[in-house]
Amino acid sequence: MSKFWSPLAGSLEPYVPGEQPKDKTYIKLNTNENPYPPSPKALEAIAAAADADLRLYPDPTCDALIQEVARCYGLSPKQIFVGNGSDEVLAFAFAAFFDPAKPVLFPDITYSFYKVYAQLYRLTPRLIPLDDEFNIPVGEFTSGGDHGGIILPNPNAPTAKLLPLADIVAMLEANPDRVVIIDEAYIDFGGESAVKLVPDYPNLLVIQTLSKSRSLAGLRVGFAFGSEELIEGLDRIKNSFNSYTLDRLALHGAVASLQDEAYFRETTEKVIRTRERVARQVAELGFRGTESRANFLFISHPSIAAKDIFLRLREKGVLVRYFASKRIDNHLRVSIGTDEEMDAFIAALRETVEELQ
Repeated sequence: MSKFWSPLAGSLEPYVPGEQPKDKTYIKLNTNENPYPPSPKALEAIAAAADADLRLYPDPTCDALIQEVARCYGLSPKQIFVGNGSDEVLAFAFAAFFDPAKPVLFPDITYSFYKVYAQLYRLTPRLIPLDDEFNIPVGEFTSGGDHGGIILPNPNAPTAKLLPLADIVAMLEANPDRVVIIDEAYIDFGGESAVKLVPDYPNLLVIQTLSKSRSLAGLRVGFAFGSEELIEGLDRIKNSFNSYTLDRLALHGAVASLQDEAYFRETTEKVIRTRERVARQVAELGFRGTESRANFLFISHPSIAAKDIFLRLREKGVLVRYFASKRIDNHLRVSIGTDEEMDAFIAALRETVEELQ
């Protein structure tokens, strides 16, 4: 610990992203990136925006982007917030809606950044254990009790399992005086979004990103959908931190991406088709997996340790994600790549199973 750090900085255990090694070329199936490029229209818009106006600050209110999001999702602009990636939006939401005097509820196996945000904002997490099949026990989130709010991904990460909207409605109705945040980073790969519930539930905040289904992880654009009251709360945090969270290139690229609905549908459907094929193939190799509704698979082998498979695949030039965490340390998360990348993955996995059995 540095003598110059604050007590807060010294106490933090930061989020660790998937490795990005540079020692050789790998097939990267470890960071849930989209294997297909962004919309050509988005790339054209970004290139066109790279002009002399970069000397000027971007629009702090992001009006053009918010208007486009409103059009796409059928909401009022006053029900929409945009930020520098969904991680930033999540960070603002933790600050805006959760009270340090009361615990915040989220699953014990979930996006690990939630624990980091809770620590950063001096919140107490109350971890709700998933069952043995990695299902979210909805009753634990609807049984009342003294808590300060709920957050969970849908589909969950890294389990890839989806909650039906009826379960989210149950949480909202059981917690009318608390904010329920649904993190929908992967919703476009096979789920039904809770955004349609926003007009009826003032305690609902839905967060999405352009990183996954829109192939814009490098641009950093995220959204929140909620009541005008919730959006105002996010704006208060944002404008106390950084009024210019999205740059000019991101604003232009995001608008163009949202306007190219046909390309978005084409690429997400490709990912879904490949996911279903690869899920069958890994099952034929003896792996067990959850029913994925995300752009990744969550798998384990009954007789070979996940860490051994992870290391052997790495040697073969294929990166997947291994979590040395309780309850999931015998599982691997495998992002869906192109058909060619997944063919190479299956070949390497088959070799690995033969070598380690």
